[in-house]
Amino acid sequence: MKTLLRIDSSARTQGSHSRELADYFVTEWLKKNPDGNVIQRDLASMELPHMQNNLIEAFHMEVDDMDDKHKRAIQLSDELVTELKSVDEVIISSPLYNLNIPSPLKAYLDHVVRVGHTFRVGENGYEGLLNDKPAYLITTKGEVYKGTPMEPLDFQQPYLETIFGFMGMKMYGKYYLEGTSKTEVLEPNRQQLKQQMELTLKN
Repeated sequence: MKTLLRIDSSARTQGSHSRELADYFVTEWLKKNPDGNVIQRDLASMELPHMQNNLIEAFHMEVDDMDDKHKRAIQLSDELVTELKSVDEVIISSPLYNLNIPSPLKAYLDHVVRVGHTFRVGENGYEGLLNDKPAYLITTKGEVYKGTPMEPLDFQQPYLETIFGFMGMKMYGKYYLEGTSKTEVLEPNRQQLKQQMELTLKN
């Protein structure tokens, strides 16, 4: 039985394009994996703490050297890392906020991108430790960026592809919905991505 970790980061719980596409993806994934298990991490409702000094210190300490404040600071990070390492596949959904990802998603990544756990420094530099774990990425944008003068302003998509690859994950599907504020392009783009998801998960 496979387990899928679903990570949502939109601040909107209703009317969110990224959540809607993630819903569709999960539906199709369960068709392929009828006995599968889905774990959902809704970052908008977690109030995930951002990086603080106690956490940074704890990342570089042995457990026996930690005091209570370090143990408290690292507890959630340990939980999230264990969860990420234990699942078979991951789907991440992210809207574009101010040219980049939502801050809760950045906070999540700060908790799970950890040396000795999800990456290491080897003889050839940085090496991901998640062993080509399959990942799927959904991003949404109000404007059209790809192939336009807006494209250099997109720091969301390149960052997400890079950081999950940095941890050793492999992107099996990339679903980029652009132009959500433009009614004439939204629905065709959305339908095309849903078809893309269906084809990806049939293979």
